[in-house]
This record gives sequence, structure tokens and C-alpha cells, in this order.
Amino acid sequence: MKTPATSTLGIIMLDTTFPRPPGDVGHRQTWPFSVNFKTVRGATPGGVVRGTADELLDAFVAAGEALTKEGAVGLITSCGFLALRQRQLAARLSVPVATSSLLQIPMIQLCLPSRGRVGVITYDEQSLTRRHFEEVGADPETPTAGLPADGYFRSMIEGGEPYRRAAMQREVISCVGKLLETNRDIAAVVFECTNLPPFAAAVREHFRLPVYDIVTMGTWFYHGLTDRNFGPDVKKLGDAA
Repeated sequence: MKTPATSTLGIIMLDTTFPRPPGDVGHRQTWPFSVNFKTVRGATPGGVVRGTADELLDAFVAAGEALTKEGAVGLITSCGFLALRQRQLAARLSVPVATSSLLQIPMIQLCLPSRGRVGVITYDEQSLTRRHFEEVGADPETPTAGLPADGYFRSMIEGGEPYRRAAMQREVISCVGKLLETNRDIAAVVFECTNLPPFAAAVREHFRLPVYDIVTMGTWFYHGLTDRNFGPDVKKLGDAA
């Protein structure tokens, strides 16, 4: 069945007010294709991250179905901690859903040299549990490091502080450095947090490691759900055959 010409990637958003620059999951220019957004009112970052927003599951389903009616052929979310709800949401939504960048871990792990491991940078290390990994088929012993609780990043997201890009980038690089210090076999990094992709290039350059995030996942996910036109020459070759 052919996908509609206007098919989009639907993004279910948490209820936030902080800035979202290009590279962030919630900025349209991040994506090389059409996206639509729906916000789940009351789904705050703190509530979703710390598992106190379970009563909002129906609201996440409603947002996903609304996006589907607007042309979404697949859905992602703006918080990697929704990995905990991957199976529940997939069972209830009418189009495929990929809740978290953590879904990439098993595939990335299979691609690495035999002694290499995936490491995760997360918004809140204390709240990222074995269950989050198990729900997406990833190794629950995956090494993780979290952004500092009193740092710029979390103060911006939950405390309303200004977006200080340079300071936040230093914070992310420091966090990756600490992960690598204690896990010398890390061969690839996955950002759990969907606000981290603007810093992926800096991390790649600094540590010479591949970095995966919500953007790498969303792009892969969307292209599998839509028709791709490889140009008129391909059609001519097909007709000739």
C-alpha cells in the first residue's frame, strides 16, 4: 500500500516551555522531512522521567491518534524515558511508534567490534532503570552516565534557566568523558535525552566515536515507512528489465 504524498512523522511532545534550537527533537528544521507535533498537557519532564505520570498513558495514545489522523505514518516522542511505555503504546496505537532512542541499542551493539560496547548518556541516571532497557530489548547492564542534577542542562529544562549553549556543551562533553573513564570499552554513544542532538557533532569530534540519538532513530524510522523516489533512470531500468 502506497503512503500518502503528505505523510509525516508525528512527534508526541511533553508539556514544556524551554527553548528548542535546531537539532532538538521539537524543532522543525531538525528534520529533513515533514513533521507534526502534539503536546500532552500535564506531561512534565520531571513527571515522565521519574515515573509519576502513569495516569497520562491515555493522553499519549490520544495525541498519537490525533497525529495519525493528520497524516502521520509513524510516531516518536520527545522523551527517551518513555521507553518504559514502548510496548503499551505500540499495542494501542494504529501506526508504528518508536518511543525512545534507546531502541537503537541492540542494533548498534550488533554492529560494533566484538569487544566494543554501547554507552548511554541520559538526562537522569538515577531514574534510568533496568526496566527501561529491558522494555526495548537492550542489555540492562548497558553503561550509563547522567547529566549533573545541578547543572545547566537540567536547570534549563526544569528550572526555567536561559539556554546557555556553550556551557551545556561543556557539560555534555564532561559527562561523556566520565562515562569513558569508567568504561574503556565504549565504542558508540547513544543519547537518551532528545534535547542532546545539538551536541552530537561536538561529542563525535572530541571523542572520535559514533553518536546516535532521537534524530538518527527518527530519520531511519521514517524512511522505512515512506515511499522513496530514486529518480526517473531507476524507473527506466525497471521497465527495461
